[in-house]
Amino acid sequence: MTDYRSGFIAVIGRPNVGKSTLINAMLGQKIAAVSPRPQTTRRRQLGILTREDAQLIFVDTPGIHQPRHKLGEFLNQEAQEALDGVDVVLFLVDVSAEPGEDEARIAGLLQKISARIPMVLVANKMDLLETGDDRRPPLQTRLETYQALLKRETKPIAISALHQEHVNDLIALLISLLPLRPPEYEAEQITDLYEREIAADLIREAALLKLRDEVPHGIAVRVDDFKERENGMTYIAATLFVERESQKGIVIGEGGKMLKQIGTAAREQIEEMGGHRIFLELRVKVEKNWRNNENVLKRLGYKIKK
Repeated sequence: MTDYRSGFIAVIGRPNVGKSTLINAMLGQKIAAVSPRPQTTRRRQLGILTREDAQLIFVDTPGIHQPRHKLGEFLNQEAQEALDGVDVVLFLVDVSAEPGEDEARIAGLLQKISARIPMVLVANKMDLLETGDDRRPPLQTRLETYQALLKRETKPIAISALHQEHVNDLIALLISLLPLRPPEYEAEQITDLYEREIAADLIREAALLKLRDEVPHGIAVRVDDFKERENGMTYIAATLFVERESQKGIVIGEGGKMLKQIGTAAREQIEEMGGHRIFLELRVKVEKNWRNNENVLKRLGYKIKK
């Protein structure tokens, strides 16, 4: 195994740019929650792809943004700490849009990284530029705009994570940049999170996909009970936290209809992930202004370092 390559790859980008979608696509299976809502990812998570020639350890991170509350500070902290000790940085951008304030903020952060660490500029959503619309800039022009923002050497590549276009080319490029090193993890391990933690993320994903715009950012999920029963079924009890009484009514829905829809969607995802039957019980609790309450954030697993 003298020519084996292995290493950690930080996946950095603004919210809702497709980081989790890309990692799921590269692994060939779902380990990370995905939704059209920004800030779906709220904690660092490893996605481990083991091949005969290499092991790629992706560090999925929350999107870096201008924080508006304590939770936002935690998300930025998680993303920035993910850059420590990595072997490759993957800067994911939405090539269908011009760079904005978030991209400029990320570029400033990435400029502080040692030039010895290779950086790959991944232009996602290339399919949105290939519409034949003359008003859209050419792909190469938009790529050059993002490269100029970074002010350092990068390896650019254009992909569509959603349609899995050029994802294998990206994997090959990343492998070429990894150091010669034995694998860090066993071949069967695909993430560092426990099934209980992933279940919480999948419940929140189901809520994000089902609910209207004024609710999703104010939702957190805590798994209160996770037990395997003798009949082979796993019992999961979880609490969905919202910030206002009005949000609680929306999440529960008329006659409990919305909560039931969220539970059904989440159960299907958890069963697909774990390969066994799930009994899922959900409840909703109001925790006023929880995103700005450090004590509540700590209980939910979001600890801000001073």
